[in-house]
Amino acid sequence: MKPRKASINRVTKETSVQVSVNIDGTGKTSIKTGINFLDHLIVSFGKHSMMDLKVNAKSNDGIEHHLIEDTAITIGQAVDKALSNRSGITRFSYAAVPMDESLAEASIDLVKRPFWKLTLSVKRSKIEGISKEDLEHFFQSLLQNLNCCVHLTVKYGDNDHHKVESAIKSLAVAFRNASSLDKKQKGIPSTKGSM
Repeated sequence: MKPRKASINRVTKETSVQVSVNIDGTGKTSIKTGINFLDHLIVSFGKHSMMDLKVNAKSNDGIEHHLIEDTAITIGQAVDKALSNRSGITRFSYAAVPMDESLAEASIDLVKRPFWKLTLSVKRSKIEGISKEDLEHFFQSLLQNLNCCVHLTVKYGDNDHHKVESAIKSLAVAFRNASSLDKKQKGIPSTKGSM
């Protein structure tokens, strides 16, 4: 099987984002967006998916929303590209991840049909300096551009930081399992013969 790696450079008037991924990595990350909590979430995504992930993102217009959105879009597109035709993968997975008092669940189907359902259950207007709507938009943009079906739900919790962190970790673990190679699987894991 050829290496499941991809790189994407997204340059607009608003942002410059470079992302490289290796799905069969060891969770090594190098993340630079200039937004500490965003970096933390992306590091967690790489680490717990066991995907090597390098992100270098900068704003060209000084608007944080654009940087958060374009970073998520580019990560999603790079992962989708690295998955290629998705031959030999497990395809489906589920993960529940606790973070102290919070619990998040992610269910994923790596079929090439984008659908996402997101419930973060965040209450505060800002978490670690990022607005609630920008955090939600980060997840929405990432899920939409992964080109798969994902249901990501924070079941309960008290601390908004913990809720968001359990969400990204559950997504990472579910992705790791769904993207893993299945020794019994020959070719495309679909009765259609195509994803």
